[in-house]
Amino acid sequence: MNITQRKNIVISQKIIEICPQFQFAALQCEVQNFLTSDALWNEILAESERIKVNFKLEEINKRPAILATRQAYKALGKDPNRYRPSAEALCRRIVRDLPLYRTTALVDIINLVSIRSGFSIGGFDADKIAGNQLTLGVGTASDEFEAIGRGLLNIEHLPVYRDEMGGIGTPTSDCERTKISPETTNLLMLINAYSGEEGLQEAVDFAKKLLEKYATIQ
Repeated sequence: MNITQRKNIVISQKIIEICPQFQFAALQCEVQNFLTSDALWNEILAESERIKVNFKLEEINKRPAILATRQAYKALGKDPNRYRPSAEALCRRIVRDLPLYRTTALVDIINLVSIRSGFSIGGFDADKIAGNQLTLGVGTASDEFEAIGRGLLNIEHLPVYRDEMGGIGTPTSDCERTKISPETTNLLMLINAYSGEEGLQEAVDFAKKLLEKYATIQ
């Protein structure tokens, strides 16, 4: 896996205050974004079956990583039932027998790591990020944020990563401006652990394994 020039990630004091145990991991590397292979999709289907077997619908939001993200939302003044963290939304779809979308390797790898770990994960085309620094802060009423496939999203009181042009990612959704496309060759993946470091290294190792297996430059 070829590592590209890393973005500098800064965590704001507000996030530290409401969630002092917050940890994150950043993976940035050169990739090739293939269509999702049958082998990768079979891994997603297998993990989906594990989720169905182990969790009822009302238990999804009790998973430690998901619960901690929801608690951060509440501490910031955001309703996590109206603006669900992405990991929770994915797992709820699975338990409700709603199909996941089969897209490209990078997007589906991120979804697979999120489903398994419960962490909400940001996935960005690093070449579309303005500047070399991202800051994790809190959304405001004046922020305009076009969420992927959802239109304008009210990110007031949500944790949000910002570059020089504005917000690019929240635990609920990433934005259109910096989204992964079939042409993406420079990936930035941010694994957000509002529950602390437990399980974070395992998620990183799993993500690296999947990227090397399914998105390696030939």
